[in-house]
Amino acid sequence: MQILLIRHGESEDDFLDENYDGTKDLPLTPTGRIQAEKMSKRVLKEFPTEFIWSSTLKRAIETTEVLSNTIGCPVKYLDNLREQQESESNLEFRLRGETVLSFIKENSKAYNRIAVITHGGMITKILESFVQLPYENNIWFNTNNTGIHCLDYLKDLQVIRFGNSTSHLD
Repeated sequence: MQILLIRHGESEDDFLDENYDGTKDLPLTPTGRIQAEKMSKRVLKEFPTEFIWSSTLKRAIETTEVLSNTIGCPVKYLDNLREQQESESNLEFRLRGETVLSFIKENSKAYNRIAVITHGGMITKILESFVQLPYENNIWFNTNNTGIHCLDYLKDLQVIRFGNSTSHLD
């Protein structure tokens, strides 16, 4: 199974102060909608997916709607794909990332390729889980707006095909 981890497009929360933690539920900007459209066209052409899992925050939902309408596949929304919450410790956030990745893998066995639309922090937690980093680490996996990471689960191997690809924005 192949998983595309995709960050939502530019949203109004991208312009809040430096200490903003991602918990506000703000929509995409006009630029974010254009980014989502470009990403969706690329996914349709290069990585057609059969199913989409999405965060329930507005910026992810809007990005997901563009992708789903472009490629014509079903969507399931999961609260556990949300960004880190104010009341949540780093350990709790990591555990949520592991739990949601396991849930998605288990419930996507019927598909060859799926997309997961979520947030930068959650993508980092999913990638930490995928590469089995220790819970306490100082690694951050950068993901730009509509950046795509491609993960493969092969028979006896897990492969990161690429990370934070934004060539669709060029």
